[in-house]
Amino acid sequence: MKYRHVVFIVILILAIDQALKFWIKTHMFMQEEFIIFPNWFRIHFIENEGMAYGLKFGGDFGKILLTLFRLVAVVVGFVYMKRLVKEKYSTGLLICGSLILAGAAGNLIDSMFYGLIFNDSIGYEVAKFLPSGGGYGSFLHGRVVDMLYFPIYEGYLPKWIPFKGGDYFVFFRPVFNIADAAISVGVITILLFQKRFLGKHMQPSGGEKAIVKDTIS
Repeated sequence: MKYRHVVFIVILILAIDQALKFWIKTHMFMQEEFIIFPNWFRIHFIENEGMAYGLKFGGDFGKILLTLFRLVAVVVGFVYMKRLVKEKYSTGLLICGSLILAGAAGNLIDSMFYGLIFNDSIGYEVAKFLPSGGGYGSFLHGRVVDMLYFPIYEGYLPKWIPFKGGDYFVFFRPVFNIADAAISVGVITILLFQKRFLGKHMQPSGGEKAIVKDTIS
């Protein structure tokens, strides 16, 4: 796998992620939803100011810090991916790394620019792209657009379940986006197949094996 393939995957995921977010922002108001498949898949528009799946970190200062961290991570990520390609790591690892990199870049774009290029989605108002009055926020203060919602199960848990018995429960509750999904798929796949992806690079070379053998002898 070549570096241009990594760049292609990143651009492809970014294009899909940003196209869907742009459509959501310019066609839906906050909390509006479309049911795609009854009982398990909906398009539900929300925004969050923090990390993936709506997590938050440290208020306004935390928002700036998180955005800057994403920026550094994306830059370092491209450099590191180039190194992995040069060292001929497995195609699976490179694809997963590309997904993680694309996801980080996708949410970074929201955080850096969406506050500048969109106004607020208030009430039943749909946001406008490049509004005459300016955006809802400043540079680095954009909110991440989420829309994918999979409430596969909704109901009250059996009372015999410890701690949560009898509580109303939704699985899967978080609303997320394409970028979040790309990061999750990349990370989970690496964790599941790390031995296959990294195995041959963790093995000592023939020369190193000979040195180890001589040392033992």
